Amino acid sequence: MSDTPETPLGPYIDHTNLRPNATTADIEKLCSEAIEHQLFAVCVNGSWVQHATTYLEDTDVSIATVIGFPFGASDSDSKRYETEAAVDNGVHEIDMVMNLGRFIDGDHQYIVREIRDIVEAAEDRRVKVIIETGYFNDEQIATACKLAVTAEAHFVKTSTGFGPGGATIEHVQLMREAVNQYAGVKASGGIRDRETAMAMIEAGASRIGTSSGASIVGD
Repeated sequence: MSDTPETPLGPYIDHTNLRPNATTADIEKLCSEAIEHQLFAVCVNGSWVQHATTYLEDTDVSIATVIGFPFGASDSDSKRYETEAAVDNGVHEIDMVMNLGRFIDGDHQYIVREIRDIVEAAEDRRVKVIIETGYFNDEQIATACKLAVTAEAHFVKTSTGFGPGGATIEHVQLMREAVNQYAGVKASGGIRDRETAMAMIEAGASRIGTSSGASIVGD
């Protein structure tokens, strides 16, 4: 893919503010930038979904939120409730953190069951499974991706941005190969410029999560 006007980055970008100290003004700035630069979505913590929904009413910008964030270690019922609350508040997409410890334990049945539960609770909304690739080797990353596909998730995602390391070209390539055409790949964590974003797309990413969406598109 060449960096040309025919391949704009805006439709790839989830413009993100997941800082715990984000304020109303911060969320409104995020939404305003998404509108101005024609970004695909904003991604916010659950308490901001309703406000973003109101702010972005009658626009083409989607709203994503995070579930079980940032550790993935909360109870499955809690994750389901978070998802249901987000749906009630108007969310369009769900980014859920996989239960990392259960995965390390080899409890694949738990992982698949939990993801399926979130997919069901999300109804017809896209669900992205955050694998937190910085904790895992290549074999584990590929296995996690395949479990997400088995559970009928719509995307796999590299990182929360709060774990060890962020998105890498190698991990995005590996994830794309693991899910094949059955799911999207979201590269997230440490993507702050246009060159890096384009490299992730070249590697197989179909979505970019970044807090630098406005500057990336504006470059």
